[in-house]
Amino acid sequence: MRLLLTDSGVGNASIMTALVELLGGPVSEADALCIPTAGYGGPYGDPGGPWRFVSGRSPHPMTGLGWKSVGVLELTALPGIDEERWVSWVREADVLLVNGGDALYLCHWMRESGLAALLPSLHDTVYVGLSAGSMVLTPRIGERFVGWRPPSGDDSALGLVDFCLFPHLDSPDSPENSMAEAERWAATTAGPAYAIDAQTALKVTDDGVEVVSEGHWRLFDGGERIAGA
Repeated sequence: MRLLLTDSGVGNASIMTALVELLGGPVSEADALCIPTAGYGGPYGDPGGPWRFVSGRSPHPMTGLGWKSVGVLELTALPGIDEERWVSWVREADVLLVNGGDALYLCHWMRESGLAALLPSLHDTVYVGLSAGSMVLTPRIGERFVGWRPPSGDDSALGLVDFCLFPHLDSPDSPENSMAEAERWAATTAGPAYAIDAQTALKVTDDGVEVVSEGHWRLFDGGERIAGA
């Protein structure tokens, strides 16, 4: 699976170019499935967020990019659907668009639905995450970002990548997400960790991790800042 892990969607030309490269062709020729589930989780979840994401009315460009088709995959519905049916929907999609919201709520339902177990086998699928939709693939989100508390009680996520992620760096809507706070957060994580802003994404392929940015980001290793822009 090829990954494009964004802070705020496909919001600039550089991130769009990375998406097209991962798809191997134009967006207009790709069939997408969007996953709104994370938008319902956590203390700030409400019905409006998932609707804006699904309808393309969100300020974070994802479903409204001009896809050939867009379908909705609601993870909380999957346990009641024949597995062969929904697995075929996922395998036939060119790209999964995964909403932001609460990362641990999303992680819980990815596991409960069976999607988490399926993801590693999707070798030809592009995964595009938005905020929590990106964080869910990391080993852990850090206690700082825990809202909805899973049955396990900890902050572990799926661990499909080997780095952690601090989103919304220096965002006007999240002034608490300063670089100083990112440094404190990174000191609590093990291994590499990225802090990214709205104009930054991480492109992950078999060749490694590429930072795609028209904004600001930092890479930490063991709590030390080692690279950035």
